[in-house]
Amino acid sequence: MAILGREFIAAPDSAKRQIVFKWPDQNIRKFTRCIVEPDAVAVFTSQGQVMGTLLGGHHQLDAKELPFLGMFVDWATGGNAFKAELYFVGIRDFPNIRFGGRLDEVQDPHTGLIVTLRTFGEYALRVIDAPKLILNLVGTVDVTDNQAITAWVTQQLLKVTRTAVTTQLMTGAWPILGLSVHSPEIEVMAKQAANAELAEYGISITKLGNVDINLDDDDNARLKKLAGDTAYSRLAGGFLQAAQAEALQGAGEGLAKGGEGASPLFLGAGLGVAGMMQAPMQQAPPPPPGGGFAGGGAGFTQAPPQQQAPAPVQATPAPQAPAPVEDAAPAAPPAPAMTECVNCHSALAAGSKFCPECGSPQAKHCTNCNASLTPTAKFCAECGTPAS
Repeated sequence: MAILGREFIAAPDSAKRQIVFKWPDQNIRKFTRCIVEPDAVAVFTSQGQVMGTLLGGHHQLDAKELPFLGMFVDWATGGNAFKAELYFVGIRDFPNIRFGGRLDEVQDPHTGLIVTLRTFGEYALRVIDAPKLILNLVGTVDVTDNQAITAWVTQQLLKVTRTAVTTQLMTGAWPILGLSVHSPEIEVMAKQAANAELAEYGISITKLGNVDINLDDDDNARLKKLAGDTAYSRLAGGFLQAAQAEALQGAGEGLAKGGEGASPLFLGAGLGVAGMMQAPMQQAPPPPPGGGFAGGGAGFTQAPPQQQAPAPVQATPAPQAPAPVEDAAPAAPPAPAMTECVNCHSALAAGSKFCPECGSPQAKHCTNCNASLTPTAKFCAECGTPAS
């Protein structure tokens, strides 16, 4: 390239987004103009040592104007060239660099499950010391893209984020579910810790945002299911009750579909659990009605339980003289045993489950063991729990 007969060197337009661009030729003619963009710096090195830097502007490469150039004059050219490696380093912010990866395996203090944490986010970096970046990280290789630099920064970010997050989790200060609430704290801690690690490489993270700490998909599903099961069992009154309800639901769905898609073993287990749950709720069949019957003595009667309200006494008809055989009418059917409603005291047949007048249930169950209780029982005969 030439300007008014003089050669010049500069970073090409295709390298504007690169953090570091290495000029391909080590032989630089004397009096060549070096054009450095305002958001960049030019770094001259020789034999692995930084000889000097140029800030933004147009510079004529002459040892009289830039004394450090005299240290690598190529005498083989009669002093008309310099032998050096030239790097153009951007010193502006490079934003929207994404990072992410696995953090660590930690044990959830609330459930005891071991889960895998991962993080995602983005950051902006700036070169604050170009010579350090070249000497300590980039080296003298031809840096064709930013991956060599951003990959290292990502590793440092993951390391410090892992330390900050796991420390809070293992001490119980933060829960695993809902870590996004602490995103501002995580960003501040990670940024400060990362900059302390990156200082020796001449890099600084100027912005860290959109940091998301989450679980591996499988672990996330496991924790959600466990939380749901725990809440369900708490509402059902315990783990056993929740398991029985789930078995009943599964058996009911299988029967509703005609058993399609359900194995006989599953249906049998569900029905067995259903039988166990419903057994305490079933009532004994009502006894045969009391009183006499034609041609025989008194029928079977069940002794009323203690503390049960006595049934209304039925009037016994007065004895009558036996009528002649030819005029005797057929015996009337025995009257059913009667009792009264525990709510409205209306008369109803013994053994009725509901009152025909007010619809109140006539049977009670223990709130503790589900055993059947008599309508007037004050305590459960099985476990002694007061009847509600």
